Amino acid sequence: MAGKPISNEIFTPYMAFMREDWAKLRDQTPLSLTADDICKLRGVNDELSLDEVQDVYLPLSRLLNMYVKATQELHGAAQTFFGSEAQKVPYIIGIAGSVAVGKSTTARVLKALLSRWPNHPKVDLVTTDGFLYPNRILEERGIMRRKGFPESYDTKRLLRFLIDVKSGKPQLECPLYSHLTYDILQDEKQVVDRPDVLIVEGLNVLQGPRVGKSDSAPQLFVSDFFDFSIYVDAGEQHIERWYIERFNVLRETAFRQPSSYFKRYSGLTKEEGEAVAASIWKEINLANLRANILPTKYRAHLILKKQADHSVESVLLRKL
Repeated sequence: MAGKPISNEIFTPYMAFMREDWAKLRDQTPLSLTADDICKLRGVNDELSLDEVQDVYLPLSRLLNMYVKATQELHGAAQTFFGSEAQKVPYIIGIAGSVAVGKSTTARVLKALLSRWPNHPKVDLVTTDGFLYPNRILEERGIMRRKGFPESYDTKRLLRFLIDVKSGKPQLECPLYSHLTYDILQDEKQVVDRPDVLIVEGLNVLQGPRVGKSDSAPQLFVSDFFDFSIYVDAGEQHIERWYIERFNVLRETAFRQPSSYFKRYSGLTKEEGEAVAASIWKEINLANLRANILPTKYRAHLILKKQADHSVESVLLRKL
């Protein structure tokens, strides 16, 4: 007698939680952020409420605190075993997702919450935008319209930075990026000095081996340095709408500043702005999402699935 087909869901490496079930895992963790804090952490056109922080990010911060503590205890055990005072190294969390999906807000909220736990008060946040090649190099290579695609990043420089972080080196400098001028800031740097936790946020941080790549030499990936990784997920139609809405907000605000790279769009009408944003989304951001970002989703330890109103509806956590 033939057996019944087995659902692939049985073999999933993730545990799935609806929001209300995930929220219960907060336990007694106190909410240490105020409504004013939330307003400061929220991104442009990104919805974030105290309820969202309480239901989604507090349980996540509790879980991450447990993971960080376990890693610190393992580090202590290694020191005992080797009889040495080895330099403590940061616990690194990677956050990936599409343009306009809200990953920057997720990164800032987690930074704020994790810095309030007593065993890891020093938390730094680095975005991979700072490791984009300067515009002059992108223009020389003819890939200015592929900014955000893997080839637009100085991946070797990013990898060297992460190697130094995991080596416990102090006073590390990394470049900064301006969304106003749409370029690397030449005279400003961010200093990362052996934090307890380092959050690395970016579009392609979970990327692994490329399909069809012929080079058989050993490869090193940004995600190799992550102790934990998060993918912020949403339907393409939702992200497109958020991108267009954000573009129009910026068209009426930041784009009007004299130093803005996108000042040429500030005079557009709302309808014209929507048309331009939709074109940019389709030609650049959607193409990047489908080819390079979305395929990395299931490499993450945890996936936050968002609804049309920006709120997280479910959480997938990889099984240990």
